[in-house]
Amino acid sequence: MKTAHDLVAAAKTRIHEVALADADRAIQTANVVIDVREAEEFAAGHLPGAIHASRGMLEFKLSNNPELSARDIKIVLYCKTSGRAALAACALQDMGYLQVQSIAGGFDAWAAAGKPVVKPSLPSFE
Repeated sequence: MKTAHDLVAAAKTRIHEVALADADRAIQTANVVIDVREAEEFAAGHLPGAIHASRGMLEFKLSNNPELSARDIKIVLYCKTSGRAALAACALQDMGYLQVQSIAGGFDAWAAAGKPVVKPSLPSFE
């Protein structure tokens, strides 16, 4: 029986994982950056310009969004540490997307490197 770790390891042999040092360039040239973490993770902080589509809903959200239906758009994915993003990248490749990348180390590596993080602010009621 395969474990989640086995599935992630296999996925990483099939996808293009961009090193953190090259992530800024990949993001700048991407048409869309997608955070595949859960909603509460996204709300706690995310990469500037990223949109949210949790791993469980990713394929459905892309299928139902005409702006994201072109199979040649450049997509950069990330999650907390890169496992979910690797699985998501495989799924998008299986759907026919041709230019999918994930960020090695995910959000945790990004934040630890001191790269910019967007943290939504709550309105003040004072």
